[in-house]
Amino acid sequence: MSGHESDLDALRGQLEALREEHRDLDAAIRRLDEVPVDDALRVRRLKKRKLALKDRIAALERIVEPGDIA
Repeated sequence: MSGHESDLDALRGQLEALREEHRDLDAAIRRLDEVPVDDALRVRRLKKRKLALKDRIAALERIVEPGDIA
């Protein structure tokens, strides 16, 4: 395996870990929204983290899975 291929494999691993964390945050946010607990600050922080993860995922996807850019 070449250095480039191993770099891509490492990025794919990172990408999958970020996607999993994003799914976990989404589930946590849904659970908090379902309970009548007034923890708006925590929900805002989780949503902000989720958005940051989405941005990182998109950036890695452009590297690992390049396609047509419109």
